[in-house]
Amino acid sequence: MNLLNFKTAGLIFFLTVVSCSSDKKTELSALKVKHDKLAEQIKTLETEIAAEDTTSITDANTSKVVATAMSPQVFNHFIEVQGKLDGEENLGVSAKAPGTVEAVYVRMGDKVSKGQVLAKLDDAILQQTLKQMTDNLGFVTEMYDKQKNLWDQKIGSEVQFLGAKNNKESLENSIKTIQDQINMMKIVSPINGSVEDVAIKIGQSVGPGLPIIRVVNFSSMKVLADIAEAYSARIHEGDEVVVQFPDLQKEIVAKISSASKYIGAQNRTFQIEVRMKPDFNNFKANMIAILRINDYRAENVMVLPINLIQNDKEGSFVFVAEEGNSEVVAKKYQIKTGESYNGMIEVTEGLKAGDLLITAGQLDLENGEKIRL
Repeated sequence: MNLLNFKTAGLIFFLTVVSCSSDKKTELSALKVKHDKLAEQIKTLETEIAAEDTTSITDANTSKVVATAMSPQVFNHFIEVQGKLDGEENLGVSAKAPGTVEAVYVRMGDKVSKGQVLAKLDDAILQQTLKQMTDNLGFVTEMYDKQKNLWDQKIGSEVQFLGAKNNKESLENSIKTIQDQINMMKIVSPINGSVEDVAIKIGQSVGPGLPIIRVVNFSSMKVLADIAEAYSARIHEGDEVVVQFPDLQKEIVAKISSASKYIGAQNRTFQIEVRMKPDFNNFKANMIAILRINDYRAENVMVLPINLIQNDKEGSFVFVAEEGNSEVVAKKYQIKTGESYNGMIEVTEGLKAGDLLITAGQLDLENGEKIRL
């Protein structure tokens, strides 16, 4: 390449570079102009929006809460105790005399009636004695009749007549005693019901005072429970009670049939009884029952969750939303409370129907603070 061509190529390269640089500067200047216009438009729109909507400023300076209008309710307080189910008549039948079981006539689940023989003890010796006495009674009676006939005819002595009479009457009394003893060998049901337990076997020795057969009458049933002395002034006959059977997943509403006026010296409790009619066959004696006794009821009172109540040196208080001219504020209301049950509490003073009780967002509030509902 000669010198002329080299200079020509360099000039062309220089002009190309200068031209490209000039185009970029022009493009940059155009973009800056567009940027300034967009920035001005954004600022204008922000100003207009801020003028039309003041909620963004308000939101930054107020707390968001939830409020519920108060209304009168019925408040019930319950005492929960554990009791047990029993038949109206539940008896353990025992033998009236010692002896050995000779026969058992019933099985568990059998229906029985009052006076029915359930089992029998060995009475062989008594039966043998009775037979001997009965045989002797014929001879003694014959001797008495002869002496009486003679005495009626004024023959013989009075001593002989009285002796024959005494022998006859003594033997008759002895026979009656033996018959009573034989009857005591029979174990009979004292009530109508069903056999729920048979605790004897043939050949087993038994005695008085030891229950060997249990008979339960479930035509009606009752629940028994022991109540602490502290509740003696609050629980009365006729109070409503909800009886729950956890194993059966069943509830029955009933009333207290009786409340004992005797307090046990050892456990300081008194017993209540709730009678009811069985409506299906799954009830069993000694089944666990949970009793919820309605010992307190108040109508037309304010009721609220316990966790909404706060405390300070002045006592218990809640926050209520109050509407002013152009804003809503949180007001602290001092209250007085009564009974509580199952997370709810009765308010006796400080709230009225229509008050907007703050139920969410109340923990960090100050008295008179602006809020949003």
